Amino acid sequence: MGSMDRKKRMLLFTVILTTLVLGGLFTLQNVSPASTNAANKKQTQTPKNIIFVIGDGMGMPMIKAYRTLKQEKQSSTNRQTAWDPYLVGMQTTHPDDPRDNITDSAAAATAMATGNKTYNDAIAVNHEKKPLRSVIEAAKEARMKTAFVVSSDITDATPAAFGTHNVSRKNKEQIADHFFDEKINGEPKVDILLGGGMQYFDRKDRDLIQEFKKSGYSILQSKQDLLSKPSKKMLGLFQDDELDRAIDRPKDVPSLKDMTQVALTQLNDDNPHGFFLLLEGSTIDSAGHENDVVGAMSEMEDFEKAVQVALQFAKKDRETLVVITADHATGGFSFGADGMTSESGYKWDPAPILAAKKTPVYMAKKIASGQSVHDVLHTYIDFSLTTDEISQVEIAAQSGKASTIQLSIQHIFDQRSFTGWTTFAHTGEDVPVYAYGPGKTAFQGWIDNTKQGKNLFHLIESSSTYRP
Repeated sequence: MGSMDRKKRMLLFTVILTTLVLGGLFTLQNVSPASTNAANKKQTQTPKNIIFVIGDGMGMPMIKAYRTLKQEKQSSTNRQTAWDPYLVGMQTTHPDDPRDNITDSAAAATAMATGNKTYNDAIAVNHEKKPLRSVIEAAKEARMKTAFVVSSDITDATPAAFGTHNVSRKNKEQIADHFFDEKINGEPKVDILLGGGMQYFDRKDRDLIQEFKKSGYSILQSKQDLLSKPSKKMLGLFQDDELDRAIDRPKDVPSLKDMTQVALTQLNDDNPHGFFLLLEGSTIDSAGHENDVVGAMSEMEDFEKAVQVALQFAKKDRETLVVITADHATGGFSFGADGMTSESGYKWDPAPILAAKKTPVYMAKKIASGQSVHDVLHTYIDFSLTTDEISQVEIAAQSGKASTIQLSIQHIFDQRSFTGWTTFAHTGEDVPVYAYGPGKTAFQGWIDNTKQGKNLFHLIESSSTYRP
């Protein structure tokens, strides 16, 4: 009898325990978001704000070189860039072009801005030349604030493809017009435009500067203007075309970091709907096209400082997604090249690059204007030049062409640093993707560049994103 009682008690205990376990599992599966704590909500929700960052022309060898230069400059063993800890994958870069299988910036930007492949030169249009809806348009429709911060001119391929539509990236004046004329809910699509390109907005046939001003935009033309607490809508055009290389930049022209800090402050001020910021280190690409390692490293440093500002904002805010990538690589940059031997060392040497006070572009213009080769080189290069190195620049100077002189000076830096280049154009390799913040898992793995746009559309339009 006692044995039967024990069996009954054990059976009853098993039934009760099973009921409790199953009930607990059911509760866990059906818990409402309101029952989770605030920290968990911020870790799992889709982002309120998005900062999409592009290092134009920034391939992996360029990143590796910058790490090495940074270590040398800081006398540190830390070779990380600001974005290195957040690597999540790689992306393909090819266009859908009848002739080309290597992208230009326009097709690459269109892929990331719209989620669609297109032909090289296309600015957010398809093969039939019809507009493709962009993530900026989706953001404005969702009442998000929008901003572009770039070191190129505002009408350049990347900002153009995110913010406008055109059959060709070459139509810069039309693109400038479209930044004002293409509207969402009666307003221009981009609230803050910071970069270069004054010549495309201030024209004899149309004064876009005044049109933007009448629409409530602060017009900014200097670093002082930028830092003077302008209105929430800004058109900042700090040079006629793209901005000078960071190492050459006049003091009254803001850095990419300066522009990023001001844009984030304005975007985050009294903003319940969130924002979308496009941040581009555009002129990494320009330096790559010129095969200018001094300019490229200068631009990489300028870019990293801006990225640090974006990441610091996101870490403090905890509702901001930061995605960092490149549209393509440029120049076929080689980390270790001609002259590198077992005797000279298997290395890429950043020391000569750090000894440059200005870029070869800057020095070449001085020489072409009539200044002494000897004086210019000794003023702006902080190492002892050989007789042969000075002689090769003097021979180039006889041409009177700044471009020829520039190449001769660049050759000195390439040889001393063991830098190589394969082209003055783009190359077709995959590029890295980094992500930090809520929503970052969508960007993991090996993806096509169109997945960037598709992911961004999903995050902006997701029903789980709160947009009051």
